[in-house]
Amino acid sequence: DPVTGVFRGVIAGCGYFSRHHLEAWRRIEGVEITATCDSDPARARAAGLAAYTSADQMLEKERPHFLDLVTRPETHLELIRTAASRGVAVICQKPLAPVWGEAVEILRIARSAGIRLMAHENWRWQPWYREAARLIRQGAIGQPHAYCLRMRHHEGRGDDPFPAQPYFRDMPRFLVYEILIHHLDTARFLFGEIETVCAELARLNPAMRGEDRAVITVRHQSGLTGVIDGHTLHPSASGVALGDAWFEGGNGRLALDPNGNLWTERGCVWRNDVAAGYRGDSVRAAQAHFIECLRSGAPFETDIEEYLRSMAAMEACYLSAERKAIVSPLKFLVDSQSE
Repeated sequence: DPVTGVFRGVIAGCGYFSRHHLEAWRRIEGVEITATCDSDPARARAAGLAAYTSADQMLEKERPHFLDLVTRPETHLELIRTAASRGVAVICQKPLAPVWGEAVEILRIARSAGIRLMAHENWRWQPWYREAARLIRQGAIGQPHAYCLRMRHHEGRGDDPFPAQPYFRDMPRFLVYEILIHHLDTARFLFGEIETVCAELARLNPAMRGEDRAVITVRHQSGLTGVIDGHTLHPSASGVALGDAWFEGGNGRLALDPNGNLWTERGCVWRNDVAAGYRGDSVRAAQAHFIECLRSGAPFETDIEEYLRSMAAMEACYLSAERKAIVSPLKFLVDSQSE
């Protein structure tokens, strides 16, 4: 009985990021990963577990409680359909789907099969954002008036950008789709639903197919406005937070530095001392939340239906840049309900 015993899971996808997933699972009590699957047999075997090249065969033989999906986005729809047909819960790495219509179809499949499905969105689980949320809700800055989430990356420079993830170069939509979706979701976590976005996108490195520079003005339903500002050509960007941030209110200012520390006018109010795992051990935190909710029946923070709101904000950014206009994510959510 997984409610009181051990949850057995399997992993599909053994590429660059899956190592962070597997390492985190090994530190979560009450979880056993029994197998991995990849189209490359050598990568599937590298974890030292039962290895498969077919997800369907893996699910048939292993009979897991959940599937951790760490494959490329274009494979997610069919793999989730396969898991749903067997009643297997899924935690799916973002991007959830390459196009909006596939994301909506994934939601329909999960609903129809009655399976639990969570987007593996780890940014909101970084401990500095959890602490910032706590401080803001406690009134540390008073009523929020403005914010900026700034992303800086150095691996997008030169003729061979992103050497560890070279497929980034060929993505027709890159920065907002692959990276700043994190920040849009974190903005929702901190300040509630997004009413409109206005986005300016650019491609600065000709070696990239998609955009590598973005400035997004965000307006929340509360009336709060903020800015998400990112690019991948910083000459020396470093730090676990992959950028910095500030939050201003009627009573003060809270700032996040690149090392994950939080500051007010009085000095450092929270120091990041998390050394384990990926970016503040956020992968483990997201996965532990998944298991806790499977065990208790509580809703996931990034349940598929809830996470579509972050994806709708991302889609609105691209439409905004194309039309040079302010766009509401609600357009996509309304359209999805009619499909």
